[in-house]
Amino acid sequence: MSSEPVTARQAWSVLQQADCLYTSVQVETALDAMAAGITGVLRDRNPLLVCLMNGGVVSFGKLLPRLQFPLEIDYVHATRYRQRLTGGDLHWLAGPFVPARGRTVLLIDDILDEGATLDAIARRYQADGAEAIYTAVLVRKDRARSVAIEVDFVGLDIPDRYVFGYGMDYQGYLRNAAGIFAVAEASAGEAGDGR
Repeated sequence: MSSEPVTARQAWSVLQQADCLYTSVQVETALDAMAAGITGVLRDRNPLLVCLMNGGVVSFGKLLPRLQFPLEIDYVHATRYRQRLTGGDLHWLAGPFVPARGRTVLLIDDILDEGATLDAIARRYQADGAEAIYTAVLVRKDRARSVAIEVDFVGLDIPDRYVFGYGMDYQGYLRNAAGIFAVAEASAGEAGDGR
């Protein structure tokens, strides 16, 4: 694979050839179910909901109006990818900003892939004195994980493929794709294993 970044035109071409795993209707239905599960567990806990940037921004924004109970929000930006296709060391770029001590915290992200980033962020909140930590991801990839992590609220399960859409990116592009897509098998070798 070339180390050159893809162009907007190349990314758009990937979308045109991609396999649609879930339509936007299916994703929205999954978000409804996630919101119902979260409400059942957290509605009386005055939780702090934390968006994991950048991938979690769509799931976070879509879930918020579905959660009709008192809550506060925050965000963190910690990444292992830094514009690469494979993860490295965790780098904290922003947050947290709202104190978590004694709080119930819900971390919201786009995907559970290897699990290392979500696990590290959860450990940070634990060290900061959170009373309880819950996790929510829009999609959970069917693969072996580098850490033992269980997610409390999952929208959809996906195969172990390079996916994008609904906040997940293809080399910086296509987070806005209206559905969850997998890079076409013929293009996957060119894209690397990614997420």
